[in-house]
Amino acid sequence: MLSYPQIDPVIFQVGPLAVRWYGMMYLLGFVAAYFIIRHLARYRGLNLTADHLSDLLFYTVLGVIFGGRLGYTLFYNWSYYWRHPLEIFAVWQGGMSFHGGLLGVVVAAVIFCRRRQLPTLLVGDILVTAASIGLGLGRLGNFINAELWGRTTDLPWGMVFPGAGPEPRHPSQLYEAVLEGPVLFMILWLLHRKKVASGIPFFAFFFFYGLFRFGVEFCRQPDAHIGFLWGGATMGQLLSLPMIVAGVAGVVFLQYKGKKS
Repeated sequence: MLSYPQIDPVIFQVGPLAVRWYGMMYLLGFVAAYFIIRHLARYRGLNLTADHLSDLLFYTVLGVIFGGRLGYTLFYNWSYYWRHPLEIFAVWQGGMSFHGGLLGVVVAAVIFCRRRQLPTLLVGDILVTAASIGLGLGRLGNFINAELWGRTTDLPWGMVFPGAGPEPRHPSQLYEAVLEGPVLFMILWLLHRKKVASGIPFFAFFFFYGLFRFGVEFCRQPDAHIGFLWGGATMGQLLSLPMIVAGVAGVVFLQYKGKKS
């Protein structure tokens, strides 16, 4: 059994202002996204000006916040929020959904591309590649916060998380950090290097993220207020299945379309 590193979730505090590791991970993710988007736009021949890039990041931030919050209220805690609708806007209380945030970003990116007359699929390819870094960093933030821990295990790398009882558990946040971060990034990066058709990295992201998330959910403790659902599946698995299907369908369609043309 490994010892859980007791990391203070607050980096530093000045009066009532506290800078937390989780927020810092989001900030680092957006900074990394800025440079990755700029590089890939040049590499893939996308005419993305500095104004376009700043606007795109603004749109995606709004998509992450609104989509992630609405996704959490609808997918994970609707029984509470329909009785307390005003608390949907209390984002400082926590509660964000990746799947909701992804839908929010997709909607925001489509609106952005239509307003700026940019190719939607190519912009999507670049966005999902940049997003993988932020996903990995976000899971590290979950680990530092000792939240979203795994199920109990007798494996030698199990950890006892604060507030999760005395049993050692899977550090599932680290599993996700590796798979959703560097592994997913390298897959998408290689697709860009091969200069595949526009849309292939976008749908590959859906497939591989859904596959990775579905697999790690077997090691991750489900939300206490939801538990296990149909057939012992978790909410994360049920939400990831449509991503896997959409990813396969999108890649097959684009490949078929490319052969026809």
